[in-house]
Formats: sequence, structure tokens, C-alpha cells
Amino acid sequence: MQITNQKKMAAQLLKCGVNRIWVHPAFVDQICTAVQKDDIREFIEEGWIKAKPIKGTSRVRARHIAVQKAKGRRKGHGKRKGSANSRTPRKQTWMRTIRSQRSTLAEMREEGTLESSQYRYYYRKAKGGSYRSLAHMRQQMAVDGVSLGGDE
Repeated sequence: MQITNQKKMAAQLLKCGVNRIWVHPAFVDQICTAVQKDDIREFIEEGWIKAKPIKGTSRVRARHIAVQKAKGRRKGHGKRKGSANSRTPRKQTWMRTIRSQRSTLAEMREEGTLESSQYRYYYRKAKGGSYRSLAHMRQQMAVDGVSLGGDE
């Protein structure tokens, strides 16, 4: 009992692939006798032949991975392609630190914490890369005797 030709005709009528054709198991004998497309059309109307729904790709795993990445997981050696510099360029790191240092120095000058000569001194030191971070810069200022607000 082959129904390959019937499935082909049904696929043409339903405008889908042969693998998506579903045939009701109780009526296989009647479907087997169908020779013309009109017969297949009748079976489709009766509901003996149907097109299965299109299967999509599940996003469950992808969402789970995205949540993990948001937490900072999946960043080990095996997941890395490219050098440390290509992942976070040295220039970007430098720009981030120097901009924060310069803006802090400018704020201190505006507040009156630093005199303009002191501002120039620390600005040049920052430009030369003397300070690793804002905290390091403030620590050096405290060592030099500049009174910083907040630690009274």
C-alpha cells in the first residue's frame, strides 16, 4: 500500500513539502485508490489529508545562554578568539582612565581644592601615566598634602 504519488499530489495542492503531508491512518485504504488531484482535493476537504505545521527553531537554549552571558559566564579561555588587546583595546582602557582623571582634576580646580599650578602639575603627571586609577591619583594627592573633601 504505497501512497507516495498521493502524497506528492497533496503536497502540490497544499503548497508544501512531501514530508509535511499527514495522512489519517484510518483512511489509508481509500487514499490509496485516489488517482486524480480532484480525489485528493476531496480528501483534503474531509480532513483525511492535512499539512503538518511548520516547525520553528526553539529559542529556549539561546535565551538561557544570553542570560548566562549577561551574568558574565562563558568567558573562559575556550570561548576567546583574539588577543586581550583586540577584546578590550589598550587605547580604550587608556581613554577611560585618563578621561576620568582629567574630569576629576577639572572638578577639583572648579571647587577650589586645587590651585591652577597644582592642577597643571597633576594633569601632566596623569598624562605621563603616573596614576593607575582615580584612587591612585587621589592617594598620591593625599601623600603630597592636598586636602581632599570627604575624609574629615
